[in-house]
Amino acid sequence: MSYTPIRLKPREDRRLRAGHLWIFSNEIDCAATPLTAFTPGELVRVESAHGRPLGLGYINPKSLISVRLLTANAHAVVDREFLIQRLKAALSFRERFNADPYYRLVFGEADGLPGLVVDRYGDDLVVQITTAGMEALKPVLIEALDAVLHPASILLRNDAGSRELEGLPAYVEAGLGEPPYELTVLEGGCRFRVALREGQKTGWFYDQRPNRSRLWPYIRKARVLDLFTYVGAFGIQAATHGAAHVTLVDSSERALAYAAANALDNGVKDRVTTLAGDVFAVLKELRAAGERFDVVVLDPPALIKRRKDYEAGLTAYRWLNEAALALLNDEGLLLSASCSYHLEFPVLPRVIAQSALRLGRSVQIIEQGGQGPDHPVHPAIPETAYLKVALARTFTAS
Repeated sequence: MSYTPIRLKPREDRRLRAGHLWIFSNEIDCAATPLTAFTPGELVRVESAHGRPLGLGYINPKSLISVRLLTANAHAVVDREFLIQRLKAALSFRERFNADPYYRLVFGEADGLPGLVVDRYGDDLVVQITTAGMEALKPVLIEALDAVLHPASILLRNDAGSRELEGLPAYVEAGLGEPPYELTVLEGGCRFRVALREGQKTGWFYDQRPNRSRLWPYIRKARVLDLFTYVGAFGIQAATHGAAHVTLVDSSERALAYAAANALDNGVKDRVTTLAGDVFAVLKELRAAGERFDVVVLDPPALIKRRKDYEAGLTAYRWLNEAALALLNDEGLLLSASCSYHLEFPVLPRVIAQSALRLGRSVQIIEQGGQGPDHPVHPAIPETAYLKVALARTFTAS
């Protein structure tokens, strides 16, 4: 099949040669190949300034990231079979380390499918499409998912704010079958009910799975505070693995209703309390009341979504970590997380250390982590390495 070429300016192929998959609008030779000649989502053949083929991708002339490369093989055909092979490769990898079919099946660029996220919940799939190119491939994508996995249903959660940058409307609809209103996730020996259409993002945060289990050796008989709990993933697993009591805090009463139901389903209702409210305000109230905990989990949403928000977001991370540390008993543990790509990995431990100093406390970083292996990192695309986690211990210095 022949695809219309898009030509780069001189020396603008260096990042692609290093393995990156993005081409920005200012890297395209618009005199040779005007962007106005292309429609959003159109498949194109990428060429260097000298006409050397660099691969195939899809284009969106309305987006700052104009082209996302799908393959370095300029002779490939991007169709149902192409998608089936990519999906099979992603599935084969996930099945190597997941005994149960609950995981992120596709993580965008890292799995060679830019603009696509697929989460698997047993026989049901939740799909999120964030680019015009993947939206154009949606019909054959659904066919490919059906061919590879034979799911009972596919829900399209295409309501992410990033779609607006691609000129795409937001919607949530069935892509195949009749997606259930809610379903159950199996993780850490627990069962969690989640709402698919009204839940956050694609319903569940598989990326934190290794960090939730990271806590298990430390929480026996502990009093645990789980902030930004959503449906209780961290806290309820802590309760089932020996915590004496867990307090779950979230601003969403709907999410806390699910958390309470999940505590009941897992037989730990008597050791779990839910507390609805703005986490910043709740932290102030708990400190004023003299409350203390052995373990605090701090897993906020992204507080730095854009580079221009960095200073304000960093201030928020500092405030939250200081407030969390202030609630810890001596020899207590803080698991602090950031899913903000713009907060670089070394900054989070430094925020914790500075917060401890302001409180006159000493801390050790005893473990560090990131996203689970079902969220692989593309080595040439640092944006795919977004999650940072630090486990810190307070102690009294002699």
